Amino acid sequence: MTDILKRTTLMVRDADVAADWYEDVLCMSRWMDVPFTLSGTQLAAGKKGDQTRLIIMQAQHDTIGMIGLLEFTDPRRPDIPDELPTEIGFGAPIFVVEAQDCRATVERARARGSRIHSEPREWTVTGADGKRKDMLGAGFWDLDGYFYEANQVVKVHD
Repeated sequence: MTDILKRTTLMVRDADVAADWYEDVLCMSRWMDVPFTLSGTQLAAGKKGDQTRLIIMQAQHDTIGMIGLLEFTDPRRPDIPDELPTEIGFGAPIFVVEAQDCRATVERARARGSRIHSEPREWTVTGADGKRKDMLGAGFWDLDGYFYEANQVVKVHD
C-alpha cells in the first residue's frame, strides 16, 4: 500500500480569519475545528502543554487536498512575523490550485485582502500526457504569507 499525503497543516495567526479566507477564496468547507494541548513529542513546534486550535478545511475530495490551520492560542507563538513575505523563501510551500475560473479566484482573493503577485495571464504547457494545454494562471498570497498559484485549463490540444 502506498502512503497518501492527505493534509498540509499551516501555522496561522488567527484560525477563524484564515478559515474564512479558505471558505471564500478557495470554496473549501470546515471539516473539523478542535482545541488541543500539545504533547511535546510528535510536533516539532511548541512545547508540552501549549494550547492550540486546529481547523481542517476540506476541498472537493474526501481525504486529499485538506489544509489544516493551526493557531497557537496559549502561549501565542513569539515568531509570528510583523510583515508577510514578498517572495517565496527556501523551504516554503507553493500551493497549486486547479481553478475553474482563475479570474474569479483572483478577485475573491483580492476582496479578502490578499496581495496579488501576478494577475491572470495566458501561458502554455505540455502536460504529462504529452498534450499541449493553454492555461490561465495567477499568483497570490493568503493572509498568513503562504503562496498560491491558481491555474485554469482553457484548452487541451490533441
